[in-house]
Amino acid sequence: MANLYEETAEPAAPTPPLAGDARADVVVVGGGLTGLSTALHLAERGVRIVLLEAHEPGWGASGRNGGQVNPGLKHDPEVVERDFGAELGGRMVAFAGNAPAFVFDLIRRLAIRCEARQCGTLRAASHPKHLAKVRITAEQYARRGAPIEFLERDAIARATGTDRYAGAMLDRRGGALNPLSYARGLARAALQAGAILHGATRVQGIERAGSAWRVRTARGSVTSAQLVLATNGYTDGIWPRLKRTIVPLFGAIAATEPLPEALAQSILPGGQVLYEAGTVTVYYRLDGARRLLIGGRGPMREIAAAADIPHILAYARRLWPALGATRWTHGWGGRLGFTADQYPHVHEPAEGALVCLGYSGRGVAMASAMGAELAARIVEPAHELPLPVTALKPIALHGFWRITVPAAIQLARIADFLGL
Repeated sequence: MANLYEETAEPAAPTPPLAGDARADVVVVGGGLTGLSTALHLAERGVRIVLLEAHEPGWGASGRNGGQVNPGLKHDPEVVERDFGAELGGRMVAFAGNAPAFVFDLIRRLAIRCEARQCGTLRAASHPKHLAKVRITAEQYARRGAPIEFLERDAIARATGTDRYAGAMLDRRGGALNPLSYARGLARAALQAGAILHGATRVQGIERAGSAWRVRTARGSVTSAQLVLATNGYTDGIWPRLKRTIVPLFGAIAATEPLPEALAQSILPGGQVLYEAGTVTVYYRLDGARRLLIGGRGPMREIAAAADIPHILAYARRLWPALGATRWTHGWGGRLGFTADQYPHVHEPAEGALVCLGYSGRGVAMASAMGAELAARIVEPAHELPLPVTALKPIALHGFWRITVPAAIQLARIADFLGL
């Protein structure tokens, strides 16, 4: 089986396809973490909620990612505050920094079994220029009270079992989980709270029905006063121009067989997760069975075996030569949604319609926390969101992304090598 999580995750709750016409207060399109969190928090507030998912809850990148619960936005705090002003920018930085705590608190409250560990995130740099940028990031977070520690070369070597890195930032707010178990746990909690979830129910169209929305599927429809679109990297053409506001990038992950205890103890002995500084980064962690999971950019498609990403396997052996002939038993991937400015985007493209997408690789924490915020906005329209609400802005030359994105990735790899 290609996807390790499909073997190791908790069982999925029943989410039968929609059959016939239904009514709700809110209909959510998309059963990833944004949609599931929104549905859960609406149901807990007594709102009649129907969620429609083309496959099953957690099927997309929400249930296939690297399992890292990372704090923060793509940009440094000072950049965020410069881009959005001290007040809004400061709220954005605080919200994104606290998003992992939201996830781990939610897991404890709902008793979700998903191998959750708030073990800390390492952001490691191998090039001196990247190291200088990581040091700046660490200083900015530390000034804002985040539990940050900077690890110099010897300390990061002890923390990772490799001499690859010149230094790293340890952010103790981050952690790890089994993302498919987590998504399925959110789905189960939403059902228990009264939400109605339909898997295998692809939305074919959205239209106005008087002052309400009518969402059509192959076998029925849902009419509701409010609509939430939470489709992220799998966004299609159901809402005009929305697909062109993000670029889908493909993450690819490989997993080893369970490692011998001594070898596992030599890789990330403190249990943290790690992602590398730079533009085209590699990330890795160990799971509860001592498997090494390592990921990064693969081919511009979803992979089905570890052999599809030989460059990542070779890099793992470069980091830890002791891996030697260790078997790589699984390889999988998913589509992530990236925006042009690398900020998550919230839109209200019409009255009674909300959109949130584009987490640029930080979706486990941010999507979960934003679901609660979207629910609050729906119940209390005056609720101030922690992200700006912006107009849809299609990316120029979006139709050529299958050509331009691979070229951009190659240029970024060269820039990373040079430390630019």
